[in-house]
Order: sequence, then structure tokens, then C-alpha cells
Amino acid sequence: MPMILSYYLQIDEGWTRKLGVNMKKELGRYGEQRAAQYLERHGYTIISRNYYTRYGELDIVCQKQGEIIFVEVKTRKTKLFGSPEESITYKKMQNIKKAALKYLHDYPAAFRGLRFDVITIFIDYQGRENINHIENAF
Repeated sequence: MPMILSYYLQIDEGWTRKLGVNMKKELGRYGEQRAAQYLERHGYTIISRNYYTRYGELDIVCQKQGEIIFVEVKTRKTKLFGSPEESITYKKMQNIKKAALKYLHDYPAAFRGLRFDVITIFIDYQGRENINHIENAF
């Protein structure tokens, strides 16, 4: 585990308010890295990460068995404001779909199918990680 993550896991539940946006971004980057490692261990090939569009960002684009998969990653260390899964709103899903269409327009390729997955990572106060991969999430 990176040194910086160890540091802010030791801080009380209000760490995001105290430490600000940069620490949130670091936690998000850490979660995306862990999600990419998880996917690779499970036979996925990472095609792209952090693809930006005017609709938002695609965290991970990968493929497996001829399918292209767009993966949204959510990392949390507290459930104070709900689970990571609950933070993906209908509007967010619609924006991810629009971003995926833009990606497919910019990088045309033949795929047997496509899907939208969600990977959530919850890190408890002792630094233990729980990774949940939801295939065909929306």
C-alpha cells in the first residue's frame, strides 16, 4: 500500500473535509490502479484509462473474450454517505454511456458486445480492502 494512503487511513472519519480535494483524487487514483490490477488478474486486457470527454471520464476501458467493457471505479473509506455503489446516480450512468459512445466513435473497432461494469473498493479503518466487481451493472 502506498505511503500516502497509509497516512490518511489513520485520520478520523472527516479526513476528506480536513485534507481537501487532492487527497480525494489520490484515493481515487489508488482505487483505479487497484481495479486495473484486479481486472488484469482476472483475464481482462486494459485498453485505456482515464479517457476524458465533455460528458465525463471513463475510468477504465478494457476487453475480454471479444467484448469491450467500460468500468466505473468508486473507492471509499467510509460509508457515512452511503456505499460506493450508491454514489453512481442515474445521471452518472447516462454520462458514462455518452462518453462510451464518444470513445467508440474516436476508436472504432470490432467487438462482439459491450457492457458497463462497476468496481467498488471499500477500505476499512485497518486498511483492509474489499473489492466488489459488478458485471453488467447498467
